[in-house]
Amino acid sequence: MAGVNRPLRVLIVDDDALVRAGLSMMLDGAGGITVAAEAADGDEVPAAADAHAPDVVLMDLRMPRVDGITATRRLRSRPNPPEVIVLTTFDSDEDILHALRAGAGGFLLKDTPPDRIVQAVRRVAAGEPILSPGITRRLMDRAAVEAGAYQRARAALDGLSPREREVVLAIARGRSNAEIAAELFMSVATVKAHVSSVLTKLDMDNRTQIALLAHDAGLV
Repeated sequence: MAGVNRPLRVLIVDDDALVRAGLSMMLDGAGGITVAAEAADGDEVPAAADAHAPDVVLMDLRMPRVDGITATRRLRSRPNPPEVIVLTTFDSDEDILHALRAGAGGFLLKDTPPDRIVQAVRRVAAGEPILSPGITRRLMDRAAVEAGAYQRARAALDGLSPREREVVLAIARGRSNAEIAAELFMSVATVKAHVSSVLTKLDMDNRTQIALLAHDAGLV
């Protein structure tokens, strides 16, 4: 991840050259962010990630050769992968739910205001997911009714301590680490330790997947 002496590095993946150019111009104009590379299709992502070591990938869903869901799953399965934000014109429940389960740290529609895209890059790089509220509600409702999802989620949460379950609930409600610390009367460092423990116990990659599990379990 980026440190204090270098900006966040972003890889833009989209088959539309105009979209890539617009995002590149916008992000390069934001303080503390630089566009490290661009890719025109999902099959170009591994080589671009190896060559440019991005902190965050902005990933389109629909591309001709390798779609964004497949590219995200492959990227997130690698050691020390970058965070992924799905940025798409499509809001299909199935597509975006699959992208989140593949390991994306969040998603935005392409008509999202530029300042929110910049904010999303910074927040996801810090380990905090960005999810468009309206679409998120639909996805969570769908996830909760998948066959067996409730039972599997409840069984998974049974393996957590009471404190860890409180942190899971706060994550599902969209709280940041600082907000969780204030609500549960603990330090931010302790919150981060609990989040890390939850991710390990549940064999998950990010907070978005924790939130989905909490909704599957009917906690939110």
